[in-house]
Amino acid sequence: MGYQGMTFDERYRAIDARDTRFDGQFVTAVRSTGIYCRPSCPARTPRPQNVTFYPTSAAAHEAGYRACKRCLPEAAPGSPEWNLRGDVAARAMRLIAAGVVEREGVPGLSARLGYSTRHLTRLLTAELGAGPLALARAHRAHNARMLLVGTDLPVAEIAFSAGFASIRQCNDTIREVFGLSPSELRSRRRTGAASTGGAIDLLLPHRGPIDTTGIFDWMAARALPGVEESSPSAFARHLRMAGGPAWFQVRQDEAGALRLRARVTHLGDLAPLIATARRLFDLDADPAAIDAALSAQPALAPLVARTPGIRVPGTADPHEMLIRAMVGQQITVVAARTALTALAHHLGEPVEDAAQTDDPDAPLPRLFPTMAAIADRGAEVLRGPAARIRAVTGAAAALADGSLPLTVGDDGEQQRAALLAMPGIGPWTADYVRMRVLGDPDVFLPGDVAVRTGAAASGLPAEPRTLTEWSTRTAPWRSYLTAHLWRAVPPRVPRTPARRAARRPEEAS
Repeated sequence: MGYQGMTFDERYRAIDARDTRFDGQFVTAVRSTGIYCRPSCPARTPRPQNVTFYPTSAAAHEAGYRACKRCLPEAAPGSPEWNLRGDVAARAMRLIAAGVVEREGVPGLSARLGYSTRHLTRLLTAELGAGPLALARAHRAHNARMLLVGTDLPVAEIAFSAGFASIRQCNDTIREVFGLSPSELRSRRRTGAASTGGAIDLLLPHRGPIDTTGIFDWMAARALPGVEESSPSAFARHLRMAGGPAWFQVRQDEAGALRLRARVTHLGDLAPLIATARRLFDLDADPAAIDAALSAQPALAPLVARTPGIRVPGTADPHEMLIRAMVGQQITVVAARTALTALAHHLGEPVEDAAQTDDPDAPLPRLFPTMAAIADRGAEVLRGPAARIRAVTGAAAALADGSLPLTVGDDGEQQRAALLAMPGIGPWTADYVRMRVLGDPDVFLPGDVAVRTGAAASGLPAEPRTLTEWSTRTAPWRSYLTAHLWRAVPPRVPRTPARRAARRPEEAS
C-alpha cells in the first residue's frame, strides 16, 4: 500500500512497529524535535499529536524540519509510488531523478511535462508539499549523502557529481538538511568506502526479498557482447550519457547486498547513472505488497512462494529499448540477441577509454548505436522482412529527430498511442516498452507466447481474452504477474534424433 492510500492511523501503526517496508514511502516529521525520520527509525515513537507525515523529504525540508541523524531517512530506498502512479507528480519525480532539472532547469522539466513553470510548481506543491526546485534540491542532498558515506571522493567532486552548482551550495544544503557538515556526515559512516581505479563503488539499498538470480539470468540471456557483460551475480554495460560515455556494473557481493561500480566522463552524469541502475533492476519496488497481492490468488501462490521478490527489469536507455523490442518481435530471444549483436558490432561506437581485458578474443567495448546511425545504416545490417527493417529504421529516425518522444517521464497512455501510430509497432511492443521504460507495474501481455505458455503450465486460462479478464484480479501488479508467468514456462527438452524422428517420420526416413 502506497502513501496515497494510507490513513494517518495506518502510517502511525507503521512507525510504531518500525516497519522497514515503508522506508522511502513517506517520512515522519516530529514537531517537538524539529526532525523527520524514516518509518523504521529506532528512536522512541513520538506522540500522535506531535506527528505530521509527508510524502517526500523535500516537503519536510520546506516545512522547516531537518533529517534525523540516527536513521538518515535519505538512505532509504526510493518510493514505489513514482512507478505505481502515472500522474504529473510521479512523472516529475522520475524526471528529477534522471537529472532533468540539473541539465535543463525547471523550465525544461515543465516543458517535458506540458505545463508552465508556475502551474507545475503549484501542482507539485499541492501534491507533494514542495515545488520542483525543492524536490531537485532534496534529490541532490540524497546523492551527496550517498557519495559522502559510500566513497572517498573529495567533497568538491561530490558536489558536482550530486548536481550542485558549487561547493558552497553543497555544503550549505548538507548542513541545512542533515544538521552536519560534509566531513561530520562522512565520519559517521559505518562501512568502508571504495573508489578505486577511477571508479566509485556504492551500496544500492532496496527492499527485500529480491530475486537476484532471476534478474541476472534475464540480463545474461539478452546481453550484447561488447556493449554488455553478464554473469550469475553481476551485470555491466557501457552507456551513452549526457556528458559522454559511461560504464557501470551492478553486482551481488558475498553478503548478498547489491553494489554499483561506475565510471563517468562527466561528474554530473553520476547521479542520473545511479537512478538508471536503480530503474534497470527495479530496486524501488515494494515486494511485500506485490507478493501479498499476487499470493491472494490460489493459482499464483505457488509461483510467488517459488520466486519471492520477483522484479521487472527496466532499461538503461528508452530509445535503445524500443529498437531492441522491435527487433525482437516474433523471434526468439537468441535470434534477437544475434541480430542486435550484429547491429552493435557494425554501427556502435568503440569506447576508447574503456579498460581492456586480457582476453584477445573479447569483443571491443562499444556503445549501442545512436538512433541516427540506425536510421542511416540499419538497413545494411539488419536481416529479415523488408517491412520490419523499414519499421525499425523509421522508428530510429523518429527518435533521432524528436518527432517520437520516448522518456521515463512520459504519460503512459500518450506514449502507447504515439508508439501504436508508428508503422510496424503493435500492442505487444507498445506495452512491453511501457512496462520497461516507465516501470509501469500494471502492464499485461496476453499476446505473448511465453505468457500464455506459463499461464497454461500454472493452471490459468491460456486463451488471450480469457487470460486478460482473469489478470484483472491482480491489478495493479500485472507486470509482476507477467514476470511470474515468464518464469513458469516449462524448460525446453532438447530435441534428440529420436524425438525428431517421432515428430517428423518423413524427415527421418
